[in-house]
Amino acid sequence: MPPTESELADAVHRATRAALLGLFRDHPGHRFYYVTLVTSGEAYGPALSAWSHEALAAESEQQGCAPLELKWSYADSPFCCYGEEHLAPVRPLFEARGDLFDLPDDEADAEFELRLRAMETAVARLDAEGLFGRGGDRDAVVVTVEVPSEPGNEERAQRLNPPAALADWQAEAAQPQEV
Repeated sequence: MPPTESELADAVHRATRAALLGLFRDHPGHRFYYVTLVTSGEAYGPALSAWSHEALAAESEQQGCAPLELKWSYADSPFCCYGEEHLAPVRPLFEARGDLFDLPDDEADAEFELRLRAMETAVARLDAEGLFGRGGDRDAVVVTVEVPSEPGNEERAQRLNPPAALADWQAEAAQPQEV
């Protein structure tokens, strides 16, 4: 029996919490401003990425580029795929639900959305626990569930963050809305 959406959310929640606590413990003094769970267009189990102001300054200097060129790029972060030892065991749960390419289009779309909802639920629980801060501290962190080059990233970011947290992200990284 494949895991349910709730079981996926529970597993992602536990794994992501462990990965983030490790990240925060291993990098004391870093002011993290961006935390994301990233998956592919096939909605395989997620990977964690994050940026801190300190890592951004060091990485942009090392690469000789403006910080804004890297600021919201999960792939360019030195913390990309952080905590793999915690998230790798979650991936077989996603695989147990089947390959999206083996499903008819409407079923594949529904399955894709189910997997993203499970990830979003996990991140929302972590936020409710205060893992990303409270009050003004929370407003300094953007949390997302992303699928590169796919629609829906902005909507998930808006659901997962207080409006004040999204001001810079919306101006610098969000895709322009089509009219």
